[in-house]
Amino acid sequence: MKLLGLTREEARKILSQGSIVVALYGLGKLGLPLAVVLASRGAKVIGVDIKQDIINKINRGINPLPEEPGLEDLLLECVTNKKLEATRNGDYAAKVSDVHIIVVPLVVDSYGKPDFSNINAVVETIGGGLKEGDIVITETTLPPGTTEKIGEKLEDLSGLKMGEDFGVAHAPERTMSGRMIKDITESYPKIVGASDPKTLEAVCGFYEAINKRGVIAVSSLRVAEAVKVFEGVYRDVNIALANELAKYAEIMGFDVYEAIRAANTQPYSHIHKPGAGVGGHCIPVYPYFLIYTAQKAGLNMRLLSEARIINDSMPIHTVYLILKALNSEGKSIKNSRILILGLTFRPGVKEYYKSPAKNIIKELKEMGAKIYAHDPLASNDEIINHFNVYPWRGEEIDIAVIVTEYREFKEKILRGEIRPKLGIIVDGRRLLEPHEAEKIGLKYWGIGYPNQ
Repeated sequence: MKLLGLTREEARKILSQGSIVVALYGLGKLGLPLAVVLASRGAKVIGVDIKQDIINKINRGINPLPEEPGLEDLLLECVTNKKLEATRNGDYAAKVSDVHIIVVPLVVDSYGKPDFSNINAVVETIGGGLKEGDIVITETTLPPGTTEKIGEKLEDLSGLKMGEDFGVAHAPERTMSGRMIKDITESYPKIVGASDPKTLEAVCGFYEAINKRGVIAVSSLRVAEAVKVFEGVYRDVNIALANELAKYAEIMGFDVYEAIRAANTQPYSHIHKPGAGVGGHCIPVYPYFLIYTAQKAGLNMRLLSEARIINDSMPIHTVYLILKALNSEGKSIKNSRILILGLTFRPGVKEYYKSPAKNIIKELKEMGAKIYAHDPLASNDEIINHFNVYPWRGEEIDIAVIVTEYREFKEKILRGEIRPKLGIIVDGRRLLEPHEAEKIGLKYWGIGYPNQ
């Protein structure tokens, strides 16, 4: 059944009745949880992906994302009930579906330019099967103006008219790895912008059927696209501010965390945490969506560009602290045995994209250090293959460097299970309080701390 032209109430009802077929393009860490939620609420979902191993697992009810709470049981239930199937055949999915949701990733190249090849390939597929009454929704975070161009491309491919024969909407994902089901269904209201009022009405009802917090309808596709990008850019700029303040505190001889905690008791101060770097597919990427589109329009986004430079420099600043710490003990970095604690970009998420550990390790190896690494989510083979360093098995080390704030690192350090020969801990995340380390005889060096 077609959504286009239905009221919110009618759209909510037909989803729960199982009267709608949804094609979802991209079965990664966002796409699969969304597919499972929609199928569990009544929709018939056809998930499309290019990875045959992922498709095979899903069709057997095997969860490829074990780190996502609640996903395993829902996936098995939806596959068993024949509400969810996975396929590589996007043409088939496009032809039989009423709603098309694009969730494939948009990445940037080494210059910050967005690479739309994944998005364009999906749009070509949808365009070949688009029918009157269909709705196409983008959930991938996109530069403002992108979904509008997708709609225009679909017009060219199908011969149909956007806003009349078919609708286009943007409903940005607002999720975090490790809590996808919760975020999709109840953490935050869903944001929806659309090509026209009747599409907006129907898509709002569609998402109200799966989100307990409801929907915020905005006036245009571009506003909806800007919402998620602005969220990420705010965090990136705020973290850059915190990192600048941390460097200032180091040279002025006071603890930046103490100052930030006190400042943030004022309700208008929301300074974020400084740290060893910003990783993942979101915060380090979204600013480039604005920087790139602004440049094309003749605007220089200087603050956003500078924030990226500052945050990308923090792994090098961490290396600088390591050098200072070793030098304070009369030790050269060459042939020093250094343990890197944490390889994922944040704790609990098995993702290494733009992880600060990569650049820290690269710099230290070039200086002749011998690097060991430990991460609770990384196997020995992954440590070797992804980072080309030694998995730590308890060997003697000179210094330990906290890059990702896993709580178990703190527990192991305080219990003496991680005990560097030189007694040095370089803390890139303020996982330890300095007095805790010093109390057990360790020499604490940290970002934003008045180091020796």
